[in-house]
Amino acid sequence: MKGYGQFCPIAKASEVLGERWTLLVIRELGAGSESFNDLRRGLPLMSPSLLSARLKSLENAGVVRRAADGKKVRYTLTEAGRELKPIVLAVGTWGHRWARSKLETHDLDPSMLMWDIHRTMNAGYFGDGQTVLLFEFSDYAARFRHWWLVVDDGEVDVCMKDPGHEIDLQIQTNVRTLAAVWMGDLSFRKATRSKQLRILGPGRFKRDISIWLGTNYFADIKPAS
Repeated sequence: MKGYGQFCPIAKASEVLGERWTLLVIRELGAGSESFNDLRRGLPLMSPSLLSARLKSLENAGVVRRAADGKKVRYTLTEAGRELKPIVLAVGTWGHRWARSKLETHDLDPSMLMWDIHRTMNAGYFGDGQTVLLFEFSDYAARFRHWWLVVDDGEVDVCMKDPGHEIDLQIQTNVRTLAAVWMGDLSFRKATRSKQLRILGPGRFKRDISIWLGTNYFADIKPAS
């Protein structure tokens, strides 16, 4: 990125953080993603080559640490990178309050939505053993229509292909509705009463869905208008 030619700390910080996708890469690293593949799953519309370039520039800036162990490569935030986490969250808070206009179709990415849900849901609710949750998006065709969350002893995996296990709960909806619920714009009760969202499975799972599925980090922040 071309510099601003100013000694101002805001200008110098912008030279590190102002390139497209950079803050989202830091968001993913701050959320616990360490492998290149996990970073890609949190940033599905970012090309691999651009992700590599951003990781390299952040490494050069002292924000990201790259560690190789054989063929495995881990990316983690340095002290400087960790200091950015509350700043990124503050940007998200501002964005949720002030920059949320009507979401367009291209903003509603099922890959990002399911990845975000899988890493923050309350897996401990299901206890020991395995629980399989199937999400079906009516507004998508074959490739992105079905998503499985496999909860196994407190760990959650997200699958785009049938893992071959018996389904314990199925949620039928569209991406816009689930995103609205996840972001705190629509309650589960309103979504189910209006039949925008259907839950098929044990009564306990249905009743407690707001407990185990949870909501996005910013869901409790009220929009300015």
